[in-house]
Amino acid sequence: MIRNYIKVAIRNLLRQKGFSFINILGLALGITCTALIGMWVNDELSYDKFHTDYNRIYRITSTLPEMKVHAAVTSAPLAPAIKNEIPEVEDVVRTSGLNRELIQVGDIKFEEPGIMFADSNFFRMFTFQFIRGDKEHALENPEGIVISEEMARKYFGSIDVLEKTIRKNNKEDFTITGVIANVPDNSHLQFDFVQPMSFLARTNNDFKNNVWDNFNWYTYIKLTDKAKQSESTIKELETKIQAIYKKNESFLKVSFVLQPLEKIHLYSNFLADLAGHGNAQNVYIFMIVAVFILVVACLNFMNLATARAARRAKEVGLRKVVGAIRPHLMGQFLAESLVVALLSLMLALLVIFLVLPYFNTLGGKNLSLDFTNIKLMGGLLGITIITGLLAGSYPALYLSGFVPATVLKGNFASGTSGGLFRNAMVVIQFTVSISLIVGTTIVYRQLKYIQQMNLGYDKENLLYIPMTGEMWSKYETFRTILGNERLTTNYSFISGLPTSSSGATVSVEWSGKDPNSQPLFYNTAIDENFEEVFKVTFVDGHGYGDNAKADSVNIIVNETALKTMDMPLKSAVGSKIKIWGTERTIIGVVKDFNFKPVQETIGPMFLDRNTWGGYLIVRTLPNELESTIAKLEQICKEINPSYPFNYSFIDQDIANMYKAEQRLSSLFNVFAILAIVISCLGLYGLSAYLAERRTREMGIRKVLGASGFQLVYLLSATFTRPIMIATVIAVPLSWYGMSRWLEGFAYHVSIDWTIFLIAFFAALFIAWLTVSFESIKAATANPVKSLRSE
Repeated sequence: MIRNYIKVAIRNLLRQKGFSFINILGLALGITCTALIGMWVNDELSYDKFHTDYNRIYRITSTLPEMKVHAAVTSAPLAPAIKNEIPEVEDVVRTSGLNRELIQVGDIKFEEPGIMFADSNFFRMFTFQFIRGDKEHALENPEGIVISEEMARKYFGSIDVLEKTIRKNNKEDFTITGVIANVPDNSHLQFDFVQPMSFLARTNNDFKNNVWDNFNWYTYIKLTDKAKQSESTIKELETKIQAIYKKNESFLKVSFVLQPLEKIHLYSNFLADLAGHGNAQNVYIFMIVAVFILVVACLNFMNLATARAARRAKEVGLRKVVGAIRPHLMGQFLAESLVVALLSLMLALLVIFLVLPYFNTLGGKNLSLDFTNIKLMGGLLGITIITGLLAGSYPALYLSGFVPATVLKGNFASGTSGGLFRNAMVVIQFTVSISLIVGTTIVYRQLKYIQQMNLGYDKENLLYIPMTGEMWSKYETFRTILGNERLTTNYSFISGLPTSSSGATVSVEWSGKDPNSQPLFYNTAIDENFEEVFKVTFVDGHGYGDNAKADSVNIIVNETALKTMDMPLKSAVGSKIKIWGTERTIIGVVKDFNFKPVQETIGPMFLDRNTWGGYLIVRTLPNELESTIAKLEQICKEINPSYPFNYSFIDQDIANMYKAEQRLSSLFNVFAILAIVISCLGLYGLSAYLAERRTREMGIRKVLGASGFQLVYLLSATFTRPIMIATVIAVPLSWYGMSRWLEGFAYHVSIDWTIFLIAFFAALFIAWLTVSFESIKAATANPVKSLRSE
C-alpha cells in the first residue's frame, strides 16, 4: 500500500508540474532558512560546552549597585581567599585579558595580540586539547609558555617544539612547555599563548601587595560535584564571596554575581569584558524568524493543496465509490505531502551547500554542512518529516472528506469556508513578511544612526599606532620628529582608544559629596594636543599645556562628571577635587563625548595628563593618507627599530564595534527577502488557481464591456484586504519586538508610523506585482474560448 501511495504521489506531482515546482521550491526555501538559522543558533548556544564539567564552572562578575555598573573582572587576592574559605569550591583560576606583545623566534618576528596569563591550574579547569606536553604541569614553571598549534607551525614549522625557546619583547626568553590544538571558535576564551600567572606576579603590584580594590582579573570557580546547582546555593555562594571581600576591603561597596560558563558568550555586556561576545536577544529573534519562515512555507503548501481541491474532487469520489475509506485517502495525501517534503529537503541540502560560504561571511561563522553528522542530518530529516505531515494534514482531512455523490455530479465548490481558510493563510504569511520588513527597516535605520551620530569628537582620518618597545622612552625625540614633519604635525598621545575599555575608579572626592555615595568615574590620559586632534569642545576652561609636570596637579572633567558631583558649570573651573587621594584643580570642562559603545550611556569622566604611553594618534591630511603612512613607518623604524610597524584607524575600529548589529541587519535582509519570496510563490500559485476558476466570470464581464484594467484590478484586489488585515496584526507585534531590541541601546532611533506605512505599501506592491501576470493573462484572454461551452 505504501508503495502504491508513493507511486500515485509521484504521478500526481508530474501531472501538475507547475504547482509541484512551486510547492517544492517554497518548502525547500523554508527548510533552507530554518536549517541555516538552526545551525547559527546551535553554534551560538554551544559556546564553552566542550569543557568537561562546564556546568560546574562559573565566572565571578562584580557590580557597583549605585551606578548599576557590571564588570567582568575582580581583584587578584579574591581567588585564593575563596579557595581557602569556601568548601563548595573545588578550584579557582584567574586569567588576564589579552596582551599584544612582540614574539620572536630566530629571524621570524611578529606582534601577537593573543597573549594571556593564567594560574597554573588553568588547563585542569578548562578542557583545551594538549597535542604536546603535560597539561597538569605546563604552567608551573614561571619561565614556561604554552602555545597553540597555529603558532607552533608559524614560528617553527612543526608542533614538536617542547623545550624550544621563544623571545618576548626583545628581552625575555621563555621555554615552550606545551602545545595545544587551536582554541575552538565556540570558546569565549580566545588566545594563542598562555604564560604562568606566577611570572607576572613577580612584578605586578596587585599580586605583590594583595591589592583588593584594583579589579583587573577574570576569576573562574569550579564547584565540587556534591555542590547543588540550585539558585539558592548560587545565592549563598555569592553572599559568602561578598563577605570575604568585605572582610578584606571595607571601603568599596561591591557585590558579586556568579555567571555560568555556558552563558558568558550570550549574556555578557560588562565593563572590561573580553571581546567577541554574542547577544542572546539576537539568538531569540532568529529562532522566531526560523519558525515564522517554516510556518509560511507550510501554509503555502496547505493553501495551494486546498486551492487545487476541485481538480482532485472527482478522483476522491471515484476512489470512495470503488471502496477507498477515509484513512486510506488521508494516507495517500499525506504520502504526497511527504514526497514533496523529501524532494524539498534534497533541494534544500543542495542550496545550503552552495550558499553556506556566503552565509558564513554574513554571520561571521565557520559553519560546515557535514553529511556524516548524524545529529545534523537526523535533525533536518526530522524537521522535514514533521513539516511534511503538518503541511499535509489539513489538505488530507479536507480532501478525504468529499461526498462522492456530490463531487461526481460536478457540483463541487470550495465554499465560503475554503475561501476563508485561504485568506487566513495569506493573512498569516503576510503578517510574517510585513513584520520582517518592519524589523529590517528599523535595524537598518539604527545602524545608519550609529554610523552617523555625533560622538562628540571627529572620528574620521584618525590613524593610531600602539606605543611599543622604545617609543615611550624616546618620547621627546618622537615628539620633535613628528612636529617637524608636515604630514604628522597634528598628533596626540592618549592612554586608551575610544573602542577599548577605559580605566575607572570610585576614588573621587569633592566638597559636599555624600559619604555613602560611590559613583564610578571613567578616566583616560591625554596630552596638550588632544583638543585639536580629536576636535572636542570645551564648554569652559582649557586643555593641558606643554608642561606635563605643572599639569600633574590639574584635571579636566566632562559635563556628566559635573552633574554627578552636582557642581555648577560657572564655578567648576578652579574647583578642587581629590582623585586617588591627591588634590587636583579642575582647569577645563569638556563637552560630553562618547568613548564607549552607543549601547551604553556617557558616564562621568576625568581626563588625566598622559605620562605613561598608550597610543600615538595622527589626524591625517586629506588625500595624503599613503604618504602619511609611509612617513610614519619611516619615523617608527628610526625610533623603534626592533618592532614591526603596525597601525589602524579609529573609524574602522568603531565600525567593528557594531559587527553584531551589522550581521543582524544583513541576515535580517536575507531572511526577509526569502520570506517574501516564499509568500509570493504561494500567492502566485493561488492567483493562478483563482484566475482559472474565474475564467467564465472574466469572459462575461468582458462581453458586458469591462476594460482590461478593470479586470486586472478586480483579480488583484482580492488580496488587498488580507494584506490590510495582516498589517493590522503585524504592527503591534513588530513594534513590541523591535522596541525591546532598541532598549539594548542607550541612544537609538524612534519607531514612527512611516515605517509601518512603508511596510504595508511594500507588501501590497509585491503582492500585486506577483499576481499581475496571471491577472493580465486572464483579463486579456479571448472571452469566446471561456464561454463557448455555455
